[in-house]
Amino acid sequence: MRSPQGTVTELVRQIAAGSVSPVEIVDDALDRVAAADPVLHAFCTPTPEPARRRARDVERAVRAGTAGPLAGVPYAVKDLICTKGIRTTSGSAAYADFVPDTDDVAVERLDTAGAINLGKTNASEFGFSASGHNVLFPATRNPWDPTRTPGGSSAGSAVAVAAGMVPFALGSDGGGSIRIPAALTGLVGFKPSMGRVPVYPGCRDHRYPGVSGWESIEHIGPIARTVADVALIMNTLAGPDPRDRHTIPGGDVDWANTTDETDLRGIRIGYTADFGYLPVDPQVRAATDRAADRFARELGATVEHFVPGWPDPAPHFTALIMADTDLVGLRRMVRDIGDRMSPHLVQILETPWTAEDLTQALMMRKAVVNHMIEVMRRFDLILSPTTAVAAFDLDSVGPTEIDGRTVSPTTWQGFTPIANLTGQPAISVPSGTTEAGLPVGIQLIGGHLADGTVLRAAAAYERAARADGGWPDLAPASAAEHLGHRPATRISSALDNKEIR
Repeated sequence: MRSPQGTVTELVRQIAAGSVSPVEIVDDALDRVAAADPVLHAFCTPTPEPARRRARDVERAVRAGTAGPLAGVPYAVKDLICTKGIRTTSGSAAYADFVPDTDDVAVERLDTAGAINLGKTNASEFGFSASGHNVLFPATRNPWDPTRTPGGSSAGSAVAVAAGMVPFALGSDGGGSIRIPAALTGLVGFKPSMGRVPVYPGCRDHRYPGVSGWESIEHIGPIARTVADVALIMNTLAGPDPRDRHTIPGGDVDWANTTDETDLRGIRIGYTADFGYLPVDPQVRAATDRAADRFARELGATVEHFVPGWPDPAPHFTALIMADTDLVGLRRMVRDIGDRMSPHLVQILETPWTAEDLTQALMMRKAVVNHMIEVMRRFDLILSPTTAVAAFDLDSVGPTEIDGRTVSPTTWQGFTPIANLTGQPAISVPSGTTEAGLPVGIQLIGGHLADGTVLRAAAAYERAARADGGWPDLAPASAAEHLGHRPATRISSALDNKEIR
């Protein structure tokens, strides 16, 4: 493979200067996909020919001076996000041939800005797992070690960026599904405030069971290599839309300049390594300790260790998702094709949920929100690990022991859902690697609508970490080389390759 493709910021600058064309960039990106994706399985429905046609159109717009701010930048879209005219399976056999009649708002806005979609990326069925596993496509592999998981559910989006196939990708996050794979693949993953990026028709189209779930906790946001790239993309994605009743007015965040400030004096950070109830791998804890020290000693922030005090949402979180879900439609789906659905999803849907289960979940969320209000009176940001462990075996749901404690296999995900319950902005940024060379991420959670503060602090930390080598870039070698795979001579869809199974 060739050297890694540039960041979004670099590509925008190069295209504006005329030193590279959208056609050249897209051809290069498609070559990278063809070389690495037969091993990594980031893409489930690549769209090379439409991307090439689009690149030619954008190139003409660039020459005419009418191109948008992201003109010529290739990206990828998680397969839970609707794309007009492009198959969107949601990782489910029920939607194996589903082609939406409209783009999701985020895709629509990127298209208007001149970005070029290279295709859809793999995700777990309806997002019900922090992995890239489903019954339709091969499991997505982590480019840092293809025997390990990249996390999920925005697995393919993160891997496409981490392996240098595209400079950014869209993910969705209902409990950590942007931040978790970003952490496990050495990237920046941003979940903006609820309502910053409109979500429609995904989560809201009542015609499609499964696709229409997660409404009260779902967010769409970017996965990229740098915080500056995230801010640049958010400048296009953010803003209200009447199709999403949760969207908020824009104008309160200066996306273009929010990452310029390096001095964090006056910023109050509450640091918790474990939320008071989560076990954490010692190497992950040590990396987060070092990050807290960096914020205090190098960046001038005031850092205070604290125990949040909110209840662990884990016992009620699945019930909360069920309260947002078309249970009638999905249970009908289980009756019709349950043998072709993910077993853990079938188990969830067949649980005899009661009204008390669902209302207790709503009370849990209120308790978390009310505790968070008190916490954010003390702090501008909360610092924690993003995940309790680094990437683990590809075929595992999660470790059953962390730091000597026996745990549920989903316990490792426990740091991220809090910000979904409250709707606050949260970001995962790299904070070095483990002794095995696997990336570790830290999470920053900001106050209500404080997206700018989150990006400002993340960018300052990124500069400091990069300066001394504490920031992983892309995977050190392509997975294709790791497994001795010969690069493909062309890129084609999973259907063409008969990879659906």
